[in-house]
Amino acid sequence: MTSSTDRIEKEILLKVTRVWVWWALSVAEEFGKWFGVALNGQAFAAGQRVRGPITHCGHENVMFDALIVEMKPGRLLSYRWHPYAVDAAIDYSKEETTLVVMELSDAEGGTLLKVVESGFDKVPATRRLEAFRMNSGGWEAQLQNVARHVATP
Repeated sequence: MTSSTDRIEKEILLKVTRVWVWWALSVAEEFGKWFGVALNGQAFAAGQRVRGPITHCGHENVMFDALIVEMKPGRLLSYRWHPYAVDAAIDYSKEETTLVVMELSDAEGGTLLKVVESGFDKVPATRRLEAFRMNSGGWEAQLQNVARHVATP
């Protein structure tokens, strides 16, 4: 496989301050609101796990489970998770995780949010293509979700 199959890269210009976007990314409950996961009462901290049920219609039986890797206030949030882990019959804990890095930078007219998810080459071959395809489309939708979220006062 080539590196283009190992990583998803997406970005969006958000027409609000970096402080406002950082709040939406780094506060677990706010992240959950736009991402579609119930993280009530939890906090993001490097080295800590967050877990909660997905709230998107049709996926309520799926758990979001992520290990926060790094937080650089106002700049970067990264976490590891099992991509497209939606089948209750699969024990994903035996698989490698992918790394999601959300990076913020100032841009003309607002804040640039860049999301990179890498490590798909280590996902088992039986589900690698579907996980990559679903997460690629998922990140496009999630960037629109965060844009709507930060645009609301």
